[in-house]
Amino acid sequence: METKLTPRSEIPVELTWNAPSVFPTVADWEAACEQVPANLAKVASFQGHLAEGPQVLLQALEAIETLLRQVGKIYVYANMSYSVDTTDQNATRMNGRAQGLFGQALAGTAFMDPELIAIGKETLMGWVSSDPKLAFTRHYIDDLFRKQAHVRSSEVEELLGMLVDPFGSLSNTMSVLTDADFKFKPAISTKGKEIPVDQGAIYTILGGADREARRTAFEHYTDMYLGFKNTLANNLQASIKANVFMMRARRHASTLEASLFENNIPVEVFHNLIETYRKNLPTWHRYWSIRRKALGVDTLHPYDIWAPINKKPPVIPYAQAVEWICQGLAPMGEEYISILRKGCLEERWVDVMPNQGKTQGAFSGGWLGTHPFILISYDGSFQSLSALAHELGHSMHSYYTWKSQPFIYSNYSLFLAEVASNFHQAMVRGYLLENGREADFQIAVIEEAMSNFHRYFFIMPTLARFELEIHQREERGQGISADDLIDLMADLFTEAYGGEMHVDRQRVGITWATFPHLYMDYYVYQYATGIAGANALAGRILSGTDGAVDGYMGFIKAGSSAYALDVLKAAGVDLSTPQPVEETFAVLRRLVDRLEMLVG
Repeated sequence: METKLTPRSEIPVELTWNAPSVFPTVADWEAACEQVPANLAKVASFQGHLAEGPQVLLQALEAIETLLRQVGKIYVYANMSYSVDTTDQNATRMNGRAQGLFGQALAGTAFMDPELIAIGKETLMGWVSSDPKLAFTRHYIDDLFRKQAHVRSSEVEELLGMLVDPFGSLSNTMSVLTDADFKFKPAISTKGKEIPVDQGAIYTILGGADREARRTAFEHYTDMYLGFKNTLANNLQASIKANVFMMRARRHASTLEASLFENNIPVEVFHNLIETYRKNLPTWHRYWSIRRKALGVDTLHPYDIWAPINKKPPVIPYAQAVEWICQGLAPMGEEYISILRKGCLEERWVDVMPNQGKTQGAFSGGWLGTHPFILISYDGSFQSLSALAHELGHSMHSYYTWKSQPFIYSNYSLFLAEVASNFHQAMVRGYLLENGREADFQIAVIEEAMSNFHRYFFIMPTLARFELEIHQREERGQGISADDLIDLMADLFTEAYGGEMHVDRQRVGITWATFPHLYMDYYVYQYATGIAGANALAGRILSGTDGAVDGYMGFIKAGSSAYALDVLKAAGVDLSTPQPVEETFAVLRRLVDRLEMLVG
């Protein structure tokens, strides 16, 4: 197996993201950047005047929307340009400029909430009742006064808004170092051939049948991170210090409370997840034992996690993947499928192929007024098909939210985002298992399912435990070294593997450094709550529950117009209790049972 790292310039245009739909040229992007100061000034003209009445407030909201729509498109264009080729120095400069403009916009609009609080809830609700044009702000105002104790003065809010840019540079530093500057030693196949390793290729190699290639790829990949462990640890610690600073600036009791408070999520949701996960670890221990026997190895290693049990997995062309995804989501209705298919095959939502310099992983990104773009490195595997389905879940969520909600509700929380993405995977997986009669095909589908569950229902809860502990250490004023982080990570994985996996403490312990998600505080736990909510919603639809499709569509149209837990409750799942997590572990157990039966 050899992985050719294609230069960006050689990727066919039809397989690249549709940059001209955002700005026709870089010159047009530059022109938009030059217009930002005028729109900032327009917004600033309302500062100190919001109390003058509902019409002034409405005009201020319109000016802010104009500004944020503009800088959002600027950011999308620059960030996507950078993400598809992190070696492009002009794109790097554009991305830095866009982040700076976004930070200026946030700082320039920071006066809004403190002034509204000074006006008072009773007066504002009076304006909302008397002026139908302001009716849409009701939930926004309710949420604002819920947060009142943690909103500071206009001057402090302006300063906190200005900190977004420098604090955000920490994740950029990690990305530039690991995506652009890291040059990994090649893997070596059983036959002695060199296989190039980069962020886009690593999981393709780890998912291959050649164990020697997997071993050397894993070791060379993790060894590069270990070689920079002190730099990466210092950078992550700086990000944690920034989180602690923001927690204290907004007068929260902990970083966990501060992060979950934003979306009105009780901290019990986080702790319920961790407790339920630990209780169900024996399901994972059983899976590792089955996998070891199925692979025919004496000792299972981390580089065997993605190894194919089915030695002849199908190669799935991109167009076939799109078709299977559409078939799996057919219960959602013709309109839903038509939009998805057109986005993938005509409107170029997706930047499809791996290339030199392309950032690791996959994501969906965009802004009101753009397509909901997807970055992925599609390689024809079931795992790539699943990743595409996942990101399309995000993109369809964005599409319907943008279509249905006013600007102030046109985003949705990360807590909700991971439900929509994992819902797509659950639906497509259900379709493929139902329609794939051959044992090899079913095994391949289950292997993809276990890979997905491994990431979201094993890795992410483990990272969540890690993240909580290192934040608590920083809150207590303890120092954190690279070796501390490695030891903590290795201890958590040793427990999670339950003696069924060989743990190389250094190489397993450096796992934290490979996840940029840790630069978004308390993000990773939402993958696990997301997959739980997703399987609950998919189960309702696949079992033919009355109103289940309408409930799901209501969820993806809601945006942030209501609190996340309430949106999900309306759709039919209550994540304030451990029940959806328990139900999803039951789904996982059924997959393990079926795999054991298929592999004998």
